[in-house]
Amino acid sequence: MKHYNIPVFISHFGCPNDCVFCNQKKINGRETDVSLDDLKDIIESYLKTLPKKSKKEVAFFGGTFTGISLALQKEYLEVVQDYIKNGDVEGIRISTRPDYITKEIVDMLKEYGVTTVELGVQSIDPKVLKATARYYPVEKVEYASKLIKEAGIELGIQVMIGLPESTFESDFETAKKVVSLKPEIARIYPTLVIKETEMADMYRRGTYKALSLDEAVERCRKIYSLFEIEGINVIRVGLQPSDDLREDGNVIAGPFHPAFREIIEGEIYYSFLKRILESEEKLEVRVNEKNVSRIVGINKINRVRLGRIFEIKIDNSFELNEIQVNEKTYFRKEILEGELNEPDNNKHR
Repeated sequence: MKHYNIPVFISHFGCPNDCVFCNQKKINGRETDVSLDDLKDIIESYLKTLPKKSKKEVAFFGGTFTGISLALQKEYLEVVQDYIKNGDVEGIRISTRPDYITKEIVDMLKEYGVTTVELGVQSIDPKVLKATARYYPVEKVEYASKLIKEAGIELGIQVMIGLPESTFESDFETAKKVVSLKPEIARIYPTLVIKETEMADMYRRGTYKALSLDEAVERCRKIYSLFEIEGINVIRVGLQPSDDLREDGNVIAGPFHPAFREIIEGEIYYSFLKRILESEEKLEVRVNEKNVSRIVGINKINRVRLGRIFEIKIDNSFELNEIQVNEKTYFRKEILEGELNEPDNNKHR
């Protein structure tokens, strides 16, 4: 059954400090906080358009949900209860910081039908956290994750690639630590320089250098591969390309691309096919039609790079996790494992 979020953006409300990368008004496309009447209107509006036979969660995004007053948290959650009782929605998803999770809060969230908690971890490198004015000790991440999982609530982890003081190695170390927390889902966000943030000032002063698109792809593809190999569902790669983000001047620098995930997929398969060419002279590929776009790459770039030696045919007898090259069948997991073994400085773009 297909899953849909009913997104409710509570802006910067509840967040205890201003991280250098954050301007929630620009990221969320919202200028004001949501009243209880607004919340009802948002839910009703989405329920009119979403398929009846689908899984739906009311998703509180944007701020630090558990950082707002306990009374207001309960008021928001209470509004959703009738929709849960009527079967209109299956649960509630929230996003928050690891240092705003306690046993009491988790018990309350469980009581009100919260099914998913996403932690905005961003990094587990103390140096990076300090440089981004995020401040919480990394032990809080382990503690919060443990409480959420013990309560039987789905755990999500959000990480950011290319933050101040981060490196290829430190970002991948964060990813390995995230794996140890055993989240069910994850989001990977390459860092963007958004206007009206401290990071924008850092960028102008030359104290922060944004990743190029190529650099971001290089960092993200190994993390993306690691998460999938470890059974973590990567539900988003890159920020949602909202109209507000697309406006001229809102993204000052950084690897913003509306099809960032598709670029990563294309690079993973290009790397895989190039490894085969080290010992073979042609690429005769057979694959399920649903995987063709992954293999040819965005704007069919892999067709261009590989040229006449690359031939692809649709064969829907293959499963989605299979691909045949030169009459040999490969599985998705071994392709991703090969990606992890690629040298860190291997540049394909």
